[in-house]
Amino acid sequence: MKIGIEYEASWRNSFLDGSNDEVLPKKGRKFIGSITALKKSENYIFRDVTHSTVMGILNRLIGEQRKLYQAQKDENYYFKDIEPLVTFKDDVKVKNSELVYLRNMSGNTDQNSYTGMIKTDDKMFTSDYSKEFWGVLALDVDELLEFIIYGKKIEKNIMLDPLVISERFAELGKLKALNNKNGVIRALEVLEKRFEGTNYKNNKDKVVPLNFYCSALYLQLERLSSEYDLSSVMTKTGTITGISKRLFTKKDFMNRFTTGEKKKIFGNPYIAKSFKEGEGQVTSMLTKASGTLEIFIDISRDEAKTLKKDIENAGVSSFHLGKKGLAYVTKIDTREVKR
Repeated sequence: MKIGIEYEASWRNSFLDGSNDEVLPKKGRKFIGSITALKKSENYIFRDVTHSTVMGILNRLIGEQRKLYQAQKDENYYFKDIEPLVTFKDDVKVKNSELVYLRNMSGNTDQNSYTGMIKTDDKMFTSDYSKEFWGVLALDVDELLEFIIYGKKIEKNIMLDPLVISERFAELGKLKALNNKNGVIRALEVLEKRFEGTNYKNNKDKVVPLNFYCSALYLQLERLSSEYDLSSVMTKTGTITGISKRLFTKKDFMNRFTTGEKKKIFGNPYIAKSFKEGEGQVTSMLTKASGTLEIFIDISRDEAKTLKKDIENAGVSSFHLGKKGLAYVTKIDTREVKR
């Protein structure tokens, strides 16, 4: 028996982790098509037509509504004895890479955006300690190293405004990594001793300046605690809102100073960039394929006629092949096929 299928614009990528052949986790499969997730090459997943894909199609054609793994567990599974006899040939005629925007319904928020009016009268900016505390960010790198090593009193100022602070962090994030010279090594020793387990280096074993600035704020927090009441700076967990020992997260930082909620992400382009030896940077997008699929089932003529009748009775006119796309049956031949 041979079933001929034509399909157009079949999506050949997966945006969820895990597998369709497994029981769904309680919270569902994780969405890995976001910009952040696609920075990891393993999250760009290409899918071909597989035996499971074909079995899913056959089940769909007879009107089965359950997922394949659910149907297969049923004692009366329609294809229980037939499944090992199924083979296929996927003839891709056209394959394109297209830029698509995915709608993310998981409620993720934009790391660099916020909503609502900005409140500048927060105690973090109006208290007696504010000028000296935030002054850490006004230091250049050499001054920062001296502050970390010797604890010098800060005389420099920065405008006490959440937007200015946020912009300053953006500038610090662009600074080049520091070589392991004497001042850097000594400052690193101070911070690693005080904040054990914090990594200040990149994959080239150089210190990232932003990491130093973030930890320096925590260092200043400790040094000023003997003079001021700094309870308005810290959260209940003892951290600074939006600032860890090595990173700054704009959405969390601004959330304290805005009247609106964090800005949700409703979509993003599906683009993955990676480096391949001999090619350089490679940009991968969504793959769409069009072609024909031939399904061969090694069963008797009578069994083939019964299956054909069941497919016709189900009346499935079109369906998805894999993810999205349009597919439909063009021919069902119940004769034995010689290949």
